[in-house]
Amino acid sequence: MDVRISPEVADALTERRPIVALESTIFSNLGLPSPANGEALVRCLGVIRATGAVPALTAVLDGTARVGIAESEQERILGAARKVAERDLAIALGEAWDFGATTVSASLALAARAGIHVFATGGIGGVHRGAEHHGDVSADLPALARHPVVTVSAGAKSFLDLPRTVEMLETLGVPVVGFRCDEFPAFTVRTSGISLNHRVDELRVLVRVAAARLRIGGGMLVCNPIPADAALDADVMNAAIDRALRTATNRGASGPSVTPIVLTEIASDTSGQAVRANLALAENNARLAADLAVGLAGVRS
Repeated sequence: MDVRISPEVADALTERRPIVALESTIFSNLGLPSPANGEALVRCLGVIRATGAVPALTAVLDGTARVGIAESEQERILGAARKVAERDLAIALGEAWDFGATTVSASLALAARAGIHVFATGGIGGVHRGAEHHGDVSADLPALARHPVVTVSAGAKSFLDLPRTVEMLETLGVPVVGFRCDEFPAFTVRTSGISLNHRVDELRVLVRVAAARLRIGGGMLVCNPIPADAALDADVMNAAIDRALRTATNRGASGPSVTPIVLTEIASDTSGQAVRANLALAENNARLAADLAVGLAGVRS
């Protein structure tokens, strides 16, 4: 697969400077409504640069897989798009899609192909509720296991089956590390009641763990809870999720079409609180990912 790497990212790779890969779905209108998606992009790019790393936004543009998007092209990321998971990359490239918004799995594949080892997202996909009947499991999970990239996220989307998601990560052999937390985060809610086997409190230790994992091979998930002052109340969120899932079911949604509907319904149901929480956790994850990338660059040098 041919990947077009921006000059800035290519220079950073050559000079072994820290880089953080980013998906584009969260910044398109499939992830966050306008103008919040634009604010999220500005905040994430800004905090990565302020920490001393180079952001590498991934997407499919004009039928080409891209790692690193020029500032003049960033406006295109905010518009309408089709999601591109890893399995869809060949279709998007072969059919020359104008804009395909990369999901976690596609972003991990492109980051790995480019030689980038740190990736920041909001929350990963996982095992959907009722998967024992319909088998809906996100491609994010095997991608996390397959690609040698460390992913920083606020756990998984709250409307998923979180216990089964954590169990699937264990089955796939993905190390799951809580950064200053003992429980798997539930995206806009700080805790899920699911205990983690591994907790790390110091960045320098997290860097060493990540470096060891990359030497061994395969990916790793770093769980970074949403800041406490931005988190949603668990009862409020769970009630909103239940209503949103019923709406998705009534519309006959399945597979990838469920997530945009649920996120839109939750945003409306919580009077925008969920959107503000999304902004906070995305920026928080980008900051930690940049810190981690800076630390890993120091180890490699």
